[in-house]
Amino acid sequence: MSLIISEQKKNVLILKLNRPDKYNSFNREMALQLISELDKAEKDKAVRAIVLTGEGKAFCAGQDLAEAVDPNGPGIKKIVEEHYNPIILKIRNMEKPIIAAVNGVAAGAGANIALACDIVFVGKSASFIQAFSKIGLIPDSGGTFTLPRLVGFNMASALMITGDKVTSDEAVQYGMAYKIFDDNKLLEQAIINAQHVASMPTKAIGLTKRLLNQTYNNTLQQQLNFERDIQIESANTYDYNEGVKAFLEKRAPEFKGE
Repeated sequence: MSLIISEQKKNVLILKLNRPDKYNSFNREMALQLISELDKAEKDKAVRAIVLTGEGKAFCAGQDLAEAVDPNGPGIKKIVEEHYNPIILKIRNMEKPIIAAVNGVAAGAGANIALACDIVFVGKSASFIQAFSKIGLIPDSGGTFTLPRLVGFNMASALMITGDKVTSDEAVQYGMAYKIFDDNKLLEQAIINAQHVASMPTKAIGLTKRLLNQTYNNTLQQQLNFERDIQIESANTYDYNEGVKAFLEKRAPEFKGE
């Protein structure tokens, strides 16, 4: 059985974490399969947006702890270095929009993988839990990087120390998620939104991600210079020329993502 269900609808690739009996908690096989699917999606020009979700009642409960403590398992160092760090870097560095559709619980690494995505939609029953402190670990999968930038230092600190659950309503209120949908409409709405984004100028969206990834590292002057350079790159794309031409001709643009 594949631990990642992959389905393509037009220019949207849907990736489902598929260990529903384990609340889609990660083991090595599932992590490596997800990395492989993301690698393929990055290279596939037919994929212009990705939806990441979970099969069953959960998005992802984080790491499968049975594997983490197995003396014959990969061990914590490998799990962080070879599973979660590559997943987070792939999500952030892939210059295509990645949308999380959080169905049910997103705990530990599962929460932080969702929060690393470009757009986060949640079902009404969704929740986020920084569960690490409950078992004597620290937040990984970029959590200490991402969460403070989304909710502020004090809120991130409180959520990580207490391990308190964040409901779907709170997630939108705190800035962790964009919109809430009924559970039975979540995936459908995420795909509709992804198809809309996939029809947009993918290259410009990817370049926007590149800029956003640097925004907290640069001074204002450095970011202005970076924007200038990337805007020049944007202006040399097919989609920019098509967008301007369509505007002048008073018609809808037909972007190619190039």
